[in-house]
Amino acid sequence: MATCPQGHASGADDYCDVCGAQMAPTSQAATPAPTSAPVAAETCPICQTPRAGQFCEVCGHDYSSAGSAAQRGHRVLHSEQGSAIGQGSGAPVQAPAAGAAGARWEAVTAADRAYYEKVIAEGGPDAAAVAFPPYCPERSFGLYGEQVRIGRRSRARNLEPEIDLTGPPEDPGVSHLHAVLLAQPDGSWMLVDPGSSNGTQVNGKLLKVNVPVRIGPGDRIHLGAWTVITLREGTP
Repeated sequence: MATCPQGHASGADDYCDVCGAQMAPTSQAATPAPTSAPVAAETCPICQTPRAGQFCEVCGHDYSSAGSAAQRGHRVLHSEQGSAIGQGSGAPVQAPAAGAAGARWEAVTAADRAYYEKVIAEGGPDAAAVAFPPYCPERSFGLYGEQVRIGRRSRARNLEPEIDLTGPPEDPGVSHLHAVLLAQPDGSWMLVDPGSSNGTQVNGKLLKVNVPVRIGPGDRIHLGAWTVITLREGTP
C-alpha cells in the first residue's frame, strides 16, 4: 500500500484515496516527501464544506481536473431553513419575501350577504340547497407573478390556484378554475373569466368569457353563490 505526501495510506498509486493528493512517482515512494509549511484547509467551491478527500462529502464535487461540469455545477441545500441554495458559484439564492416587488397588490376574500340573496332570488337548479355561511373570515392573498388563478384546488386535475377558495366554508358555485388575474407591464391587473360554470361579475357587471377587463383598487369581484374579492393596493 502506497503512502501519499500527506502521510495517508492509499490503496491507489496515482491519487490518494483519502485526501486526493497526487502520489509521488513509484521510484521515489521510499523517500518521504519533504515537510512543507502548513497550508490552509481547502473548502469545497460549491458548498464550502472542508475538504476531506477527492470528492466533497456533502455535494460530491470532484476536486481533480477530471471532475465533470455537472458535478461542478451541482446545487446543494445550503441551510437547514432552505432559504439559500448554493450554485456553482457558491452564491446563495434567496426565496421571495413577503412584501417584495410584485406583491404590492392583495386580494381580500369574504362572504357577501347581499350578493347571496340576489343569486338565490334569481333561482337555479341548486339554489334551494345553497346556504349562506354562518362564519366566513376575510382572507388576504398577495398577488405575485404574471398570472394569479382564482378557484378551488383539485387533485384530480392537479390544479392548485393561487387564490384558493376551497374553504371552509366552501362556496359550491365557484369553479375549480373560475377566473384569472393577469399582470400588466404598468403594474395594473386585468381579470378574465375562462368559462366558469356560474360566471364572474365586476362591480355588478357580468364578464364576457375570455374578454379581459381592467380592474383597480376597490373593485369588487363577485363569483359563486356568495364570494366577493376586493383588490387593494399597498406600498411597493
